[in-house]
Amino acid sequence: MSEKVEFKKLREFGEIINDTIRFFKENFKPLLKVFVYFCGVFIIAGMIAAILQQMGMQRAIRNFGSVSTYARLTGLLSVTYFFVVLIGMFGYTALNVSIFSFIALYIEKGNVAPTVEEVWGYFKYYFLRVFGSNFLLGLLLIAGFCLCVVPGFYLFPIISLMIPIMIFENASLGYSFSHAFKLLREQWWNTAATLFVLWIITYASSSFASLPAIILTMVSAMTNGPKGLGTSVIIISTVVQYLCQVFMIIPIIGLSLCYFNLSERQNSTGLMDRIQKMGQEQNPFPNQEEY
Repeated sequence: MSEKVEFKKLREFGEIINDTIRFFKENFKPLLKVFVYFCGVFIIAGMIAAILQQMGMQRAIRNFGSVSTYARLTGLLSVTYFFVVLIGMFGYTALNVSIFSFIALYIEKGNVAPTVEEVWGYFKYYFLRVFGSNFLLGLLLIAGFCLCVVPGFYLFPIISLMIPIMIFENASLGYSFSHAFKLLREQWWNTAATLFVLWIITYASSSFASLPAIILTMVSAMTNGPKGLGTSVIIISTVVQYLCQVFMIIPIIGLSLCYFNLSERQNSTGLMDRIQKMGQEQNPFPNQEEY
């Protein structure tokens, strides 16, 4: 049996990527169970809202030339559109909190996967705090991209690290912001490159899984022409798209490894923990006499 992934250790770029995939594979079943329990309701609600929203857009596009400008706008930006956005925000928060909580408990239990009941204790404590923080951080990131794009790219690794800091250190938003700057002081490029590769892997995995739905959508769009996509195609493509959110677990695991790698470089917390455990061992050589 291979050694389990140890989070609190120094890693290079390639090791973070490899250990991310390894942890995802080794703990896929308990991770999937947590994902279903805590994100399932938002996935289903998001599916329904997205299907209704896309069907409304199809009707608006078909009637685009025969209605007023106000009717066109309300057809494209309906109430269901804002429900899709709101449910998406709740779902994104639930995904982050549940997986980060899973990892925090995994470390606390000595590299053992936690149960859903154990994750729930963390989840209900952090969910609203992280939801409010995500809303503010999202606005900050949008503002950064609006300011000549460059500030947005610079802030992205910093903002990405803030949620794991909040959960792993039970920290406030202000502390998480300043601590993320401190951790990334000399490791910004390495962390940004790692996150970029992890998102490419996530996007590629999701695209490969949803390839049949993408082909079906393209064929339907070409054959139906101005009539747009059929209802069945909209339903199938939307369901597949939302189910592929399970691959979003990958960058969250990678981000956790990035955090502990950066923390270890500055504080050597993992090394100190291992030294402390060694010191707590009683009589490690029971067959030898003490002199």
